[in-house]
Amino acid sequence: MSKTKPLFPLVTVDIALFTIDGGELKVLLTKRSNVPFKGCWSLPGGVLDPAVDDNLLAAANRVMLTKLGLTLPHMEEISSASGATRDPRGWSISMTYLALLPMDQIHAIAGKKVDEIEWANIRERRRKLAFDHSGLLDQALEQLRRKVLANVLPLHMLPQKFTLTQLQRTIETITGMPLEKSAFRRRLKDQHASDLEAVPGEYERGVQRPAQLWRATKDYRFH
Repeated sequence: MSKTKPLFPLVTVDIALFTIDGGELKVLLTKRSNVPFKGCWSLPGGVLDPAVDDNLLAAANRVMLTKLGLTLPHMEEISSASGATRDPRGWSISMTYLALLPMDQIHAIAGKKVDEIEWANIRERRRKLAFDHSGLLDQALEQLRRKVLANVLPLHMLPQKFTLTQLQRTIETITGMPLEKSAFRRRLKDQHASDLEAVPGEYERGVQRPAQLWRATKDYRFH
């Protein structure tokens, strides 16, 4: 009698989580504590659990919460990968998610099945990642930059209250391109009035004149 073949392949989710730290664009990497690739670095991820996950997005949110203690303001599906050789455990399908974390919340704490974490500088990537995660990270980075270059504001990477200078520098860090201050401020006024609102009576005070604090509007999404 022949063996019954599994009906479904292994289904996993992988998350490319970006933030700004010290004026640099960084991505979260985790050191794997389980086989395969035990002791290697990878994007955080996990296997779909049909008993608890309503869908793949729910699986990605569960992974980030249980492994790292993170609840994220933005996560979006960006690409899928599949094949018989990408995972030593067998034929697999993986969905990659792009996620953003505010720069004042970068202190993620390793949890279940994670030995270590590292916020890796995108410009100084030296590690070879497990599975096909180097390629998945490249796709996520391209999507992030493409959206910001298309005039989508990365507000989910900023603190709850921020200055327009902080916003400008965040965009410049992601794209690698300088922005002219006056033109940038006009663009915000003309094209993003529904995305931003001034925080009444709140300013950041420093050596120069106080800078108005802003926040994302209630319904803002990185779309």
